[in-house]
Formats: sequence, structure tokens, C-alpha cells
Amino acid sequence: MADSNFQSYTQLFFIWLLTTILVRTILKMKKNARRPPSPMALPVIGHLHLLSPLPHQDLHKLAHRYGPVMHLYLGSEPCVIVSTADAAKEFLKTHELTFSNRPAETAAVKHLSYEFKDFLFAPYGPYWKFMKKLCMSELLGGRMLDQFRLVREQEMKRFLTNLVQKGKFGGEAVNLEAELLVLSNNIICRMALSRTSSESEDDADVMRKLVIGAAELTGQFNISDFIPFFRILDLTGFNKKLREAQRKFDTFLERIIEEHQVERRKRKEMGARGDHVRDILDALLDIHEDENAEMKLTRENIKAFIIDIFVAGTDTSALTMEWALAELISHPHVLEKARQEIDSVVGKNRIVGESDIPKLPYLQAIVKEAMRLHPAGALIFRESSEGCVASGYEIPAKTRLFVNAWGIARDPNYWKDPLEFKPERFMTEDGNAESQMSVRGQHFEFLPFGSGRRGCPGTSLALQVVQTNLAAMIQLFEWKMDGPVSMEEKPGITISRAHPLICVPVPRLHPFPSISL
Repeated sequence: MADSNFQSYTQLFFIWLLTTILVRTILKMKKNARRPPSPMALPVIGHLHLLSPLPHQDLHKLAHRYGPVMHLYLGSEPCVIVSTADAAKEFLKTHELTFSNRPAETAAVKHLSYEFKDFLFAPYGPYWKFMKKLCMSELLGGRMLDQFRLVREQEMKRFLTNLVQKGKFGGEAVNLEAELLVLSNNIICRMALSRTSSESEDDADVMRKLVIGAAELTGQFNISDFIPFFRILDLTGFNKKLREAQRKFDTFLERIIEEHQVERRKRKEMGARGDHVRDILDALLDIHEDENAEMKLTRENIKAFIIDIFVAGTDTSALTMEWALAELISHPHVLEKARQEIDSVVGKNRIVGESDIPKLPYLQAIVKEAMRLHPAGALIFRESSEGCVASGYEIPAKTRLFVNAWGIARDPNYWKDPLEFKPERFMTEDGNAESQMSVRGQHFEFLPFGSGRRGCPGTSLALQVVQTNLAAMIQLFEWKMDGPVSMEEKPGITISRAHPLICVPVPRLHPFPSISL
């Protein structure tokens, strides 16, 4: 009798267990049915095995199989991948407030942002709104850009003088990647800190090396960002490298801030005014020292913001110019057409300047086409602050969003001959006026600077630097190199060239326009 009861209870238990498993499986399937389609995931690592060091290319290929909206697990992190302009518009515009945060829980961001006290990765809230308003009205606004126009002109002439000396007196090959990084870094260093490479201790050079190191670290794959178990182990020594990079940044910035504060006190005591050009650090220190400021900025807020400017602004402008020149060398008919436009507007007796750019629509189209094929940031990152329904799918809170701007810009549904370099696609039919397609995020098939509230606040500065210096390189030099130009990409947080552009700059104008610093 006892055995019979035991068998009955055992049968009931297994019936209950099987029923529970079946019900949970059905519920999970129904729940997942409301999620975007997804490839088969592996335990622990999720879909990490599907991604190479060039994830934007892998995600572009996966989208052809799984559709414009995909669901992936990167380790334990739930992610949504968006790969068409229509889907990008719904996520970034219709649900903009839901996706107004950036995923900040990475070791690199944590260390380099002073525990998320920066602007780029700060959560959407009062502090971020204050800094955004400050960027638009003062730090990167029109008045600050106008104030530093002479600085940008001086650094461009310094850059061009170096090219002339190497090309004219011996035909020396130039590493354009390195030279353009120096150019963009010097501009930002002078605007932000009033420092140049001619300063004592070579401050601009120190900052450039720190920025390059930080960019390499942030572009490296870190397993602990996706699998929490590895965060306490640091098996690769990655966190140690990040702490060392942050320490070097902090030491450098502390010295610069101290020097600024000493100079500010001296000017205040002497009542000096007029000659001093107020830089970005001065503007931040003004708020830091103002007891009645709308938002109190800490010293760490200031240092984190300065790092943001350098890391986000140095290599992006340089890479865009390098990619654009590489495409022009590969398409000599486009290069010649651009030269004819510049010669007709500017002439051959002076160097092109920022004021000439509005009258050079083909040059602007070249820059746009270079940014379409080679956006500095291939993926736009966001994170949902709450659950929502987008593109017919349920997206839970704390889901990472990746908009594949690189893939969208190569979508044949939006672009004719999408893999070809054709600046004419950004010209109007009469060929004279600039296309109405903006780079500022209103057209979701073309997002070189992101979109919406989290769009790049330095767009105007980047365009001035890129367009003017590229125009000068087109106007003043023939570019000689051995063999075809490689268009292979290198892994990293920005899309850089796998092989730096190395060529000889041969002066093309005789007599050569005067370059005086």
C-alpha cells in the first residue's frame, strides 16, 4: 500500500514538473514572440561569438538575415540592433525620451569619466540638461567658435607649412594620419586649455598621446563589460591599464587647472581685461567659482568634460579628413572637379578660408559623402530608461540600443550605388546649390553626428575644421603615392584606417601663396 502511494505521489510530482516546465516554456515563447528576432544564443556569452573586432560589419550582415530590428545578448546584456532608417527614426525620434541615456556601465567609461561625472555619458537629467545648454550657448556655441577662428587659421597654416617643407624640399612622404591628429589636437588644445605644441613641456603633445591611448583602450573588447563574473578578476590587466590612463589624465589636468587658476587670480588682482582670450576651461572655472550658478560644477566634472572634448573631438575630425583625401586620391576626377571649384571661387593667390566654404557646395558634398561611407562613429549607442513598444516589439528597460549608422548609410533602399563614392548625390539637380540633406540628424539615412538630444554638440566645430583644411589640401597640393589606396578598416571605437595614408604632398600652385603664421 505504501509502495502504491509512493508511486502515485511520484507520478503526480513528475506530472506537475512537466506541466510547470511546459507552461514556463510556452510563456517564455509568447514573451519572446513579442521581442525582435534573434539568432541562437550560447550559454554565458550570448551572441558574442557572432561579433568580430569590426562589429558594425557583422551586425550589417546579420540584419540581412534577421531583419531591421534584432535582439542580441552580449554576454548578459540585452541589446537591440537597428539597421534601417525607418526603424532608427522610430527609436531615436518617436521614442527619443525613452532612449535618452547612453550605456555607461563599461570599465573604460567608468574610469575615464571619473565615475560618470562627464557630459557624454551622464544620465539624462538636470546635470546633463545644464551641460547641454552650456555647450550650445557658450562652450561650443557660435561666439566661442568665432572667438577662436584665428586659432584655427593659425593651426591650419602651421599644418600646411609642414606639408610644404616636406613636399617642396625633397619630396618627403607624409603620414597624413599622424599630421592630421596633430592638427585637430592642437586646435582643441588651444580652444580648451590655451595650450599649443610650442608650450613648455609640450602640453599638446602630452595630451595627444593620452587621447590616443584612451581611444585605444575604449576601442578594445573587454569581457568584463558583458560578463559580470570577470569584473573582479581582471585577468587581462585591462582595468589596471585604465587606472593608469586615468591617473595620467588627472595629473596633467590638475597641473593645467592650477596654472589657470593662478593666472586668473593675477588678472583679477591687476584688473587686466581685453587681451586675454577666454578658453573653455575658463568658462568652466567661472561656473565652478560662481556661488549663484544654476548648477555647481565640481573639479571632477570639469576634468571629465575636458577629457570628453579631447577624446570625442581629436581623432574624429582627423579621421574624416584622412578618409576624404583617400577617396579623392582614388577618384582623381572628383579631386579635379573640387580643385576647379576652389580655384574659381578663391583664385590661386591666397589660401582658402572658412568664409569661403559656403560658396563651395561641391567641397561640402565631398565631406558629406566621406562621412556617409566612413562615419567616425559606426554605431550610435543608447539605453532604454523604461520599457516601450517600438517597431511592434516590446523593449524592456535597461536594454542597450545600437543603431548601425554605418550599415544604414550603405542601404540600397536609400542610396543608389551605395558603395560608390559619389559626392554628386548630395548636390541639387542644377549642380550649384547645396543639398538640403543635413548632417545634424534630421535625415535618418545619414547620421554622421547622431540625432536628437544626444547628437554631437561639436558638429559646427568639426565641420569648420574638416571642410576648411580639406579644401586647403585640395587647393595647394598634388598627392603622390605608390599603388592603390587601401580602404580597409581598423578595429576601434572610431572607424580608422587599417593602413595610414602615406603620400608625398607636391605643391601645385606657382607661385605658392604666402603662408605666414
